[in-house]
Amino acid sequence: MNVLPPWQWPRAAYIHIPFCAHHCGYCDFAIAVGQDEQIDAYLDALALELQTLGTPQAVRSIFLGGGTPSHLNCAQLERLLVLVRRWLLLEAQGEFSIEVNPDSMDEAKVKVLADHGITRVSLGAQSFHPHLLQVLERLHGPDQVARAVEWVRQRIVNLSVDLIFGAPGQTVADWKSDLDRVLALEPTHLSTYGLTYEKGTPLWKQRERGLLVALDEESEWQLYREAIDILEEAGFEHYEISNFARAGYRSVHNQVYWANEAYFGFGMGAARYVLGRRETNTRDLRTYLRKILAGESAIFQSEELGEEERARETLAIQLRRAEGIARCRFRLQTGRELDELAGEAIRRQVELGLLRDEGETVALTRSGKYVADAVIERLL
Repeated sequence: MNVLPPWQWPRAAYIHIPFCAHHCGYCDFAIAVGQDEQIDAYLDALALELQTLGTPQAVRSIFLGGGTPSHLNCAQLERLLVLVRRWLLLEAQGEFSIEVNPDSMDEAKVKVLADHGITRVSLGAQSFHPHLLQVLERLHGPDQVARAVEWVRQRIVNLSVDLIFGAPGQTVADWKSDLDRVLALEPTHLSTYGLTYEKGTPLWKQRERGLLVALDEESEWQLYREAIDILEEAGFEHYEISNFARAGYRSVHNQVYWANEAYFGFGMGAARYVLGRRETNTRDLRTYLRKILAGESAIFQSEELGEEERARETLAIQLRRAEGIARCRFRLQTGRELDELAGEAIRRQVELGLLRDEGETVALTRSGKYVADAVIERLL
């Protein structure tokens, strides 16, 4: 058993499954559309990459993301799950998550997931309004969300649902309706993401050509405020900028990211953070397959941050959490004093009402959450 602290040696692992039936307009992830004939070869490559661990590793969280992991058929899903559990040993009370889309789920797939240890499902609903799903270029309809939830609930209790706000044409009434409908499904966890126009995505190109008009900043803030009010009133804890959970159902995996702790990463485009080094695999499917199947590394980018860079990165990431930054833990993790890095900037943001300083911890206020990126930029 490895005894290094969690910010050096991983207690979590991410496995990327890039295959999708369709490229959604806002998506900037490493995906592969129309290449399903490569799925079996991809699983061969994953097996080889996982073998680089040398020996099976104990982790408290495994996350299968994409892409669309549920795009795989039952036999492929079973092969993937057996492979992952061969090399990654989930600790007692650990979390084994998978991302799924409503249109690619059925009862048979849920059975495979549950039989092979999946404990948490993250469902990409995004909206319950057909006109907004069309804008986002999602393939599913609203009814498919409820049907997928019904299937999952037969075997898996821990269900997270993703929603997107800020889509072109979205109104406050649309958003409130989405929140009401998702609450009626009784998820244990909710993620609400503000729509971003990533350069090069179809949605970004449409905006650049004047084919759609993005919501203004104040309208987006209003939608975000509504989410916080409605979900907290419904009993959800707002434990990170974009995430809400019932008591006891925070995402174990994402809390590793937000603590800026180490994690393994496998697959095309996957990132990892091990022993202070950040590495990212190639985002090109053919390159990934060619290199891994030839016994070569698929790493595309690699860097080792200096002590001050790691400290500043940790500051920026940890501030997203409701509990913010704990000074003692920060010192232990980074070797730096928080106030030496950003003491004056913290005091200024406290005066502005955007941060609260409680001595041991520094955290965003409610107002600070609305402009978190700007606050973090000032601290850096």
